[in-house]
Amino acid sequence: MILVFGSINLDLIFDMEALPAPGETRLARAMRTEPGGKGANQAVAAAKDGGEVALYGAVGRDAFANPAQVGLESAGVDVWGVEAVAGATGVASIVTDEAGRNAIAVAPGANLKARQDKVPDEFLDDATIVVLQMECDPKETARLIHRARDAGARVILNLAPAADLPLEALKKCWLIVVNEQEADFLAAQIGAAADVASLSGKLGAGVLRTLGANGSEACVDGALHRVAAHAVKALDTTAAGDCFVGVLAAALDRGLDLPAAMQRASVAAALACTKRGSQGSLPEAGEIDAAMKGA
Repeated sequence: MILVFGSINLDLIFDMEALPAPGETRLARAMRTEPGGKGANQAVAAAKDGGEVALYGAVGRDAFANPAQVGLESAGVDVWGVEAVAGATGVASIVTDEAGRNAIAVAPGANLKARQDKVPDEFLDDATIVVLQMECDPKETARLIHRARDAGARVILNLAPAADLPLEALKKCWLIVVNEQEADFLAAQIGAAADVASLSGKLGAGVLRTLGANGSEACVDGALHRVAAHAVKALDTTAAGDCFVGVLAAALDRGLDLPAAMQRASVAAALACTKRGSQGSLPEAGEIDAAMKGA
């Protein structure tokens, strides 16, 4: 089973010819809303790849709460652990350009009120993969890392957006997933070089770094793994990182080893880049299977 503790947002997506420069106002070609949030995106990605997924998080008591959860329900994610709290649902403003690049601003809202003690103890055992990100209260995230690891669960922390966590919490993770910028942040925080071997050696935890068009690399228990990227023409990279983490968790939960799980996650993330949007871009298991056969 995969248990995700993380953010639930409503995304406001602006389709632009080019990203605005500082101080510049540009007109969008189109705007739409779509469910998002790193936690929700990763939960949906894992569920679409066949995972049994439960999400714990929080939404506000406002008009954005229901549309923010539509994608979870349609993907079959268990949302029993999603709590409605006073205040606003999290919102992300996402601006994308013709090259598939994006700029994102997030108002966390209710996500900062998500509480890890809502996760039942009986869900944390050696049959569970716990997936976390950094859009909820870092103190709650750190507490759940300790609880989950002490109960024997594998903890995958996506250190995104990059933010400080206590060193002891980082050391208890089974795998920390970062992109290149997040790897630099983590390296500065712990006093190490930004390559996966150095980060993993310093922390005593597995580290996986995504490298965009250059694929991904990981170091776990001293073993190095590298996987090439799946080549596609990218339209929108908004949910690619979340897709990678969600499918990685689903593949590991099914018993794939780390290199095979990385390969599947890499293909899935590439497919997500070929569609516009957040959760709407996340591929189904059959799409991933077909792309892997043709790779």
